Amino acid sequence: MAYFLFIDESGQDKISHYEVLAGVAIEDRDIWDLVRDMQAAEERIFGMRYTTGNAELKGRKLLKKKTFRLAAQLPPIPAPERAALAKECFSNGATANRRQITALAQAKLAYVSEVMDICSQHRGKVFASIVSRDAPSSSSDFLRKDYAYLFERYFYFLEDNPAGPSGVVVFDELDKSSSHILLAQMDRYFKETANGRARSGRIIPEPFFVHSDLTSGIQIADLVAYILSWGFRTTLMTAPKRDELGCYVDQVRQMRYRAVREINDDPNFVIWSIAVISDLRCRGELERS
Repeated sequence: MAYFLFIDESGQDKISHYEVLAGVAIEDRDIWDLVRDMQAAEERIFGMRYTTGNAELKGRKLLKKKTFRLAAQLPPIPAPERAALAKECFSNGATANRRQITALAQAKLAYVSEVMDICSQHRGKVFASIVSRDAPSSSSDFLRKDYAYLFERYFYFLEDNPAGPSGVVVFDELDKSSSHILLAQMDRYFKETANGRARSGRIIPEPFFVHSDLTSGIQIADLVAYILSWGFRTTLMTAPKRDELGCYVDQVRQMRYRAVREINDDPNFVIWSIAVISDLRCRGELERS
């Protein structure tokens, strides 16, 4: 038995207020059913496979402000007609009419909502580290704090499962040099730190790297990361949000994991799977500053 944690990022564009490292955990026995349900939803909602060719189901394309503006041009179009019009919009390209363009925009929003529902129905759990764009960065060669926090919460989830599952980490493919750096940092974390060594009992330290456009789990993680970056807020997050993303934020919230551990003499300390990090520097760097 194993859980696959599909990881992607959002907010590295210098426009977003928050950078997000997001992971979606799916049990191995649920992955193929989830993939089939996503593909069926894609065909039903768009009238075809949207991802045929070079098109990708990424948050910054499906949920951008323009999509909401175009979707609101007309009243909601009934689902069967909307799918037919969305397909025509693909076929007509630059010559698509107003109703076809509106249908495609409405289909994009409906698809994201259905993907979140599908993930929840297949018992998916969301993990994320959210970092303010102006948070002090680390100069250390060790694993970044947002990765460490993500792995910590993923470990608690695995540890709480009485079946004793293993955790497999799957990243969106980076360029080769960045991948080697991340591999080296993860290797050092899981071998040379006390927390890392303990967590390697559940999390397999060597990750897989895959193409995002070919891997459904990564596509979900991308959507979650975008939704959290632009729509999720806590009292620690003062930057403005996009209110139109509220329904998607609610769907993501429902997939958080709540762990309880003894921390600082509190035996019932609650640790949510979405962490907000204000400073990426490690303890040693903070002591020297």
